[in-house]
Amino acid sequence: KPCPLCDEAKEVLEPYKSRFVLQEVDITLPENLVWYDKYKYDIPVFHLNGKFLMKHQVDIQKFEDQLMKVELQND
Repeated sequence: KPCPLCDEAKEVLEPYKSRFVLQEVDITLPENLVWYDKYKYDIPVFHLNGKFLMKHQVDIQKFEDQLMKVELQND
């Protein structure tokens, strides 16, 4: 379904797309019922390496800090 909040978040993250893999999850699909129950009022939601990072909108400073930590761990 259209999700203007998700589209806005993807625009904000666009300059970083070479540094991470964006995996979108449609929480309205039956196989994602657990995510739907957990986040139906909080989209978009962001996880980084399987850990909750933020919700509702991109906190770019938090994102940059956490992305850098992940990159340093992987080097």
